[in-house]
Amino acid sequence: MTQSKSNQKGPRPTFRRVLLKLSGEAFCKPGGFGIDADELALIAEEVRSATEVGVQIAIVCGGGNIIRGAELAKAGHIEQATADYMGMLGTVINALALREKLSSLGVDSRAMSAIDIRSVAEPFIRMRAIRHLEKGRVVILGAGTGNPFFTTDTSAALRARELECDVLMKATKVDGVYTADPKKDPTATRYEHLGFTEAINKRLGVMDTTALAMCQEHKVPVLVFDFKTKGNIRRVIAGENIGTLVDNRS
Repeated sequence: MTQSKSNQKGPRPTFRRVLLKLSGEAFCKPGGFGIDADELALIAEEVRSATEVGVQIAIVCGGGNIIRGAELAKAGHIEQATADYMGMLGTVINALALREKLSSLGVDSRAMSAIDIRSVAEPFIRMRAIRHLEKGRVVILGAGTGNPFFTTDTSAALRARELECDVLMKATKVDGVYTADPKKDPTATRYEHLGFTEAINKRLGVMDTTALAMCQEHKVPVLVFDFKTKGNIRRVIAGENIGTLVDNRS
């Protein structure tokens, strides 16, 4: 059993508007590929439950369950810019699937894309997205930033700032950020609170460096938590000390 490290003082704040970053792997079984119906239902139900507390939710989807453009480019099969655009299309597939499942649960939602595919998704327009959020709609953001050479982590940081979100919630398969890989090091401890500078300098794998630096510069806190535990999104929004909070406090 690991022990938490923290210099956090008092309860965490509650949030009015959040950006939830989902990896593509969240849409499939461990080691799987594509979109698994059970995993999609789990994601949608967790989001639906969170909307009941009145929070405004924007979601950025990864696409690794559909295609890994970076790996194709590294293998030399496809030029990286093209591979990245292919990856963007994978994120749109996930966004559409999540929109449809949320709609089936009675949750009003919109899929928006950073690349122009108007037949299936609205173009991302900042003020339109904010208007959707203000009306209580879940906004699902696909196609990353719309540009190659940027990760969906960076897209999440950018959209969190653009949409004036109170926090970027990074959904993962572990319950926070550790001093080392807890699967390999039994002495690893979990941080409850971490400064951006320490996270970047120690390369703790919270998000890619570009995304972390953007959040640090624009004072967007990042909360890393275990998405697979039922009710965790709702608990995080309510201010419970779940996962690891990364911000500008030292």
